[in-house]
Amino acid sequence: MNIVIYGAGGVGGYFGARLVEAGNNVTFIARGKHLEAIQKNGLQLKSIKGDYLVYPAKATSEISEVKNIDLILICVKTWQLAEVSEKIEPALNSNTMVISLLNGAENASILCGIIDKKHVLGGLCKVISKIEDYGVINHISYEPTIVFGELDNKKSKRALILEQLFLNAGIKTILAEDIQKEIWTKFLFISTISAIGALTRATLGEMIAIPQIKKMMFQTAKEIESIALAKGVYLPEDTIEKQFQIIASQPFDATSSLQRDVLDGKPSELEAQNGTIVRMGKELGIPTPVNSFIYYCLLPQEKKARNLN
Repeated sequence: MNIVIYGAGGVGGYFGARLVEAGNNVTFIARGKHLEAIQKNGLQLKSIKGDYLVYPAKATSEISEVKNIDLILICVKTWQLAEVSEKIEPALNSNTMVISLLNGAENASILCGIIDKKHVLGGLCKVISKIEDYGVINHISYEPTIVFGELDNKKSKRALILEQLFLNAGIKTILAEDIQKEIWTKFLFISTISAIGALTRATLGEMIAIPQIKKMMFQTAKEIESIALAKGVYLPEDTIEKQFQIIASQPFDATSSLQRDVLDGKPSELEAQNGTIVRMGKELGIPTPVNSFIYYCLLPQEKKARNLN
């Protein structure tokens, strides 16, 4: 399959490398020194599931250079999604499939507002990985997983083909029965741990070891669950309990990408995570005091990173 990985960071670099390893024709969209390193030395994947070097690697900064694309996996930051959607629109053919693997609850609707919704499937991923150096991806922990599905939850022919594509690449794959439920479950998980990690400047293990912080995380999750229910997304009763079991199973020194971005003074996904819950709470008349506290405490630094002060 002819695949474009739009964004060759921790997520795109990992899944793209595995898809190349399985024999697919993959082009990475990257930029700057990271792109230069990939073009010169290939894309090096260091992983607890086995290292792999994509060499030579197909990489460019312009999707217009890629023809006859079957699948685009969008793996940038959530706040870049609208801009990327505009850039990919001219490159789509009638059969191109587009899946966002980003954090956030509104990615599919953002895509469908810019490109024809016939191209769009819902999706998310689970992996802890990062850019270790230019051209080098380090998969640190978690079984890398892709969860996806048609927006109407039908088991279409193309969805079944994609399921086999990912499985053939050795990727844990879930063709969702209810993709919105899966998206909101991941959204709850990531929004519970990320911004509060940036606020406390603590690792996941350090946070859950302090009962008062763990309680705040639980309250964050409860507020997100309430918003999901009001939006018509029904999460199983044990969703929060299961997410905290996953949290407890992660390495003690684990951190989120949002947390690392904030601490590095970079623009983050704050608006797409806790900021979204605060906004939706206002729209729906649902109080979100803990999410609001976390969001507004970090907002000045977010504005500074985006030169909005």
